[in-house]
Amino acid sequence: MIATCCVGYFAHKYLISHHFDIPSIVPTVLGTAIAFFIGFNNNQAYDRWWEARKIWGGLVNDSRSWARAMLNYVETDDNNQQIDAIQKQMVYRHLAFLYTLKDSLRGAEGSVYKKYISEDELSLINTNTNMPNALLNLQSKQLKEIYKQGAIDGYQFLQLDSLLVKFTDEMGMSERIKKTIFPTTYNYLTKVFIWLFVISIELVTVQSMGVWSIFMSWLLGFVFVSTQINGMSLVNPFENSSASIPLNQITRNIEINLLEMLQEGNIPEPVKSVNNEYIL
Repeated sequence: MIATCCVGYFAHKYLISHHFDIPSIVPTVLGTAIAFFIGFNNNQAYDRWWEARKIWGGLVNDSRSWARAMLNYVETDDNNQQIDAIQKQMVYRHLAFLYTLKDSLRGAEGSVYKKYISEDELSLINTNTNMPNALLNLQSKQLKEIYKQGAIDGYQFLQLDSLLVKFTDEMGMSERIKKTIFPTTYNYLTKVFIWLFVISIELVTVQSMGVWSIFMSWLLGFVFVSTQINGMSLVNPFENSSASIPLNQITRNIEINLLEMLQEGNIPEPVKSVNNEYIL
């Protein structure tokens, strides 16, 4: 940008100034148009980010409801160890669902989910392109089995099944945000207009500020560029960056909550902030 301002300065000094002056209305109109473009882009980017955060906030609540329902709805006694194991297995499988969903949204290959499912289930879901969906299918099949065993009644079955539907909806909404590309023309045109604005500011301010117009043009351009970049950093809320949704923290908090509900002993530590600045 400094180089562009310098080019504009010398172009005005040795070429344009000998023929005509650039009216101040030019950067004024361009600045107004750019403000609208940047405002629209940033609003749309923040809407994507906030929708993603609401989706995962819903996953937190629904996950707690799932574990609580599994532990309290399913009829069990001291002599029915099989039902006790099924309760734990279905809560564990839900943790695997959360971690596979997080990994798929971030395009990463995690391994935490493997400790919450059996080897047979691991082999089964590895044959599916959508591992979180495969785990939900296993949950649905086992839910039907415990209903047939009489461990839950029809009303409790519907309540638990509705939670599985919610998990499916939340997974689908997350995938929609992940796979929907923000229109590249908005970002491209905004950048083009910012450069035109910087050049026009330089050509106008050089008439009264001389060489100091280079610094002034750069400063104004820096404000617009920084605002635009800051907004665009929210476009992909599931990326592994400081501006994205803290999926690591959210999934770890759910994991801690559910393991505490199961009265497990080996509970992981919460995810800590990076340099006391942000959480992944």
